[in-house]
Amino acid sequence: MYFKLAWRNIWRNARRTAIILTAVVIGVWSMVLLGSLMRGIAVGMIKNGISTLTGHIQIHHKGYRNDPAIENRIADSTVVENALKQALPEGASWTARVRVNAVASNARHSSGVTLVGIDPASEANVSFIGTAVSQGRYLNSDDRNGIVIGEALMKKFDTRPERKLVLMSQDTDGEIASRAFRIVGIFKAEMEATEKQFVFVMRQTSQKMLRLGGGISEISILLPGKSDNPEVYHRLKAALPSEQFEVNDWRELLPFQTAYLRILDGFMWIWYLVVFVAMGFGIVNTTLMAVFERMREFGLLKALGMKPGWILREVLTESFLLLVTGMIIGNILAFICIFSMARSGIDLSALAAGAEYAGMTRVIYPAIALKDILISNLVVLVLGILVSAYPAVKAARFNPVEAQKHTCLLYTSPSPRDHG
Repeated sequence: MYFKLAWRNIWRNARRTAIILTAVVIGVWSMVLLGSLMRGIAVGMIKNGISTLTGHIQIHHKGYRNDPAIENRIADSTVVENALKQALPEGASWTARVRVNAVASNARHSSGVTLVGIDPASEANVSFIGTAVSQGRYLNSDDRNGIVIGEALMKKFDTRPERKLVLMSQDTDGEIASRAFRIVGIFKAEMEATEKQFVFVMRQTSQKMLRLGGGISEISILLPGKSDNPEVYHRLKAALPSEQFEVNDWRELLPFQTAYLRILDGFMWIWYLVVFVAMGFGIVNTTLMAVFERMREFGLLKALGMKPGWILREVLTESFLLLVTGMIIGNILAFICIFSMARSGIDLSALAAGAEYAGMTRVIYPAIALKDILISNLVVLVLGILVSAYPAVKAARFNPVEAQKHTCLLYTSPSPRDHG
């Protein structure tokens, strides 16, 4: 009975109902849509960070992260490889790299880069480079002098595939080592800074150039399933001597992205509060107006024996139906917008410099998190019922006699005798 009466009552004044519904729809729509965009930024940043030579877990020689010099290399990786065989779950991939600072130059230009020596087959399973080549081809086992560079670096050096590029770095003896490479491929990354920073050569070639022997700089691991797997992380830390090796997960390796994740939930709560405050004032004012216009009705119902609690329940039921209807429409509109943007994303290429400064990818794809949707809808429903309680209590406290008198004074027009 309450739901039937409430549904009929809210449509007695269609204009007022439309105003409240519009406020609720806009509030829910903005909460869900902004939440998906913020979550999409976080997912893109983390995914790009993990694929850009980070992986889920990395193993270095102790002190390498503070001083990534060639002296802090892993001279013998046998111990690490044995630990990986025991600790990694089925489906995990790993690769060994040489990673040092270098200077790239050609006849016209020179620039600081990061020289990365890779095993092409294993590297393709861990990082982005295996599928990022846009011109030429990827490295293979026969490319002893082949190199893959980024598209932005190619434009900066005014070069192209099949041309030469000279790399210089410091070897294990402290001497300057240099070698000429032929460009076999050009890669394109999510961030232009990545294209300018990294150049890829064969690991054996880089080891020979730097006189490393079998030494490597790091081992990167990509785990199956979720990015967080504390069990594998702790098993590796326990298996490797801490005085010789460092084991870090992606949260430690990507501090900016980790900080963004920490403030994301707080920012979402602040946004929910701002939207609801604007929406809540509209709900209270409109509902209170509707209650005072129905003073005679509520007074008559109390005179006929309706208890105050029943009137309170009736008004709250009307508010509940309005909120639920608005939430349904708002969620539908939000999902339509999300799925329409999910096809092509939001292209920030025109703002590439600013986006990269913030660690964002060039294209943002919205991501739906069940937690965000539930929280935004619960905030609207629960707080909407709470702010509607004040008008409902006012309606329940109306005195029948005073309600009839107030209505008479409100609607009785002055007679001609009063004008005289």
